[in-house]
Amino acid sequence: MDRSDTQSPQVETARILAEFLEVAITSVVFLKGLYPSGAFERRRYMNLVVQRARHPQLRDYIHSSVSSLLLFIQKGLVERVAVIFSNANNVPLERYVFKIMVNQSYGSMVEEGHLEFSLRSFLIKLSVSKSLSKVLPQGCRWEITAYFRSLPQVNTSKDAELWIPTDTKQWQQPPLITPIKSMSSDSLSVQLYLENPSLLEENL
Repeated sequence: MDRSDTQSPQVETARILAEFLEVAITSVVFLKGLYPSGAFERRRYMNLVVQRARHPQLRDYIHSSVSSLLLFIQKGLVERVAVIFSNANNVPLERYVFKIMVNQSYGSMVEEGHLEFSLRSFLIKLSVSKSLSKVLPQGCRWEITAYFRSLPQVNTSKDAELWIPTDTKQWQQPPLITPIKSMSSDSLSVQLYLENPSLLEENL
């Protein structure tokens, strides 16, 4: 029996999206060059060559972060997932932002092949987007941050307990936004863009 025959469209869409986010976040981290190339290995995904973290702690951090969001993505609670690169003082230097919207009213069977083809284009775009981003100084840190449309009930979900308020400082001025890729379908909309501090912010 096909998996989509036994799952709601939102569950199937969220599963495909979560798999994509795990690969895409790994691609972003690889792109920034914070780790030696030996920390990653080449794998195939959606008929593309992508990077997979070899180090267990790095791989598990990305996997557990995205997996713990799955239920909230299904319910349409997650608005954005961001990979934030900060300096040693926790001041953000750059953010890769995935803005997502799972259509809660979509009732048809999800065309997995069509959805994966659309998401595949993000990975292609990411692989050639290094020129859009800035070179990070030594000693940078990074984290995965999720922004919720409404806060999940911690007492009803162990996954919610994994998410804690970030201690990363916020920019005081509106950031500079560089669009990278967007797609929209009946079941899912995704935007990927890059945020950098404004020139005024950098001079503060």
